[in-house]
Amino acid sequence: MATTGNGWQAAGNGIGDAERARDELSDALKAAGVKLPSLSLDAVSCAGTAPRVLVDLGRCNVATAHALAAALRLRGTGHRQEVAR
Repeated sequence: MATTGNGWQAAGNGIGDAERARDELSDALKAAGVKLPSLSLDAVSCAGTAPRVLVDLGRCNVATAHALAAALRLRGTGHRQEVAR
């Protein structure tokens, strides 16, 4: 098993895939002007011999929730604008 940057060992591709998905989501949110401060992998779901890894979106303040909602609304319009944070 390969060790990831966090020190977790990847069982198959589960954890590695989850890390890539987390990073992809973080990059997309950043491009939309949104940062989820608690975005991470759920440690409990990484445990066991066959982990079912979850990406934990975490908690955010009200301003970030509004920014995320605005970014999602803009998704279909093809426009990008700075959203309040």
